[in-house]
Amino acid sequence: MTRHEFEHAIRAAGAVLGVNELIVIGSQALHGSLEDDLPEEAVRSVEVDVAFAGDPDGRMADLLDGSIGEASMFHETFGYYAQGVTERTATLPDGWRDRLVTFETEATNGVRAMCLDVHDPWIAKSIASRPKDVDFCGALVARRLVNATTLAERLAAVKGVDARIRSTVAERIRALRT
Repeated sequence: MTRHEFEHAIRAAGAVLGVNELIVIGSQALHGSLEDDLPEEAVRSVEVDVAFAGDPDGRMADLLDGSIGEASMFHETFGYYAQGVTERTATLPDGWRDRLVTFETEATNGVRAMCLDVHDPWIAKSIASRPKDVDFCGALVARRLVNATTLAERLAAVKGVDARIRSTVAERIRALRT
């Protein structure tokens, strides 16, 4: 997803829900930290995962999905979409809200996207470990956009993760230091 497409999806999500602030989790959160030159593994994604503070039952996420989500007229028209999610969709380290990076441009029409810091989606995607997530994490490492010490600290701040998964992610982080 290009920066222009990201801005459009953010603007549309804000308009659909009548909000001026939303939270972006997943690969598109990189738009908050990187102005240009996102890794191919982020740009190839056609969805931006959007959550809303104060939406514990996911009603706003469902409304977003029905309006501009996957297979919507918005998706069919533009080739990308906004996926409504809740804050619990991704397994994130404690303190992630304190590290959110604000993304707001003239093209977002007053809608602020609060994007995860680059290390937090790395942790979440490494925990998820789907092939596309592993590729995404590898791209951030290859571009030296993440720091092993910070990742280790963030992993330690994740609660409720199976010991085997935690061990696998820790091993990935250790491999960065060699």
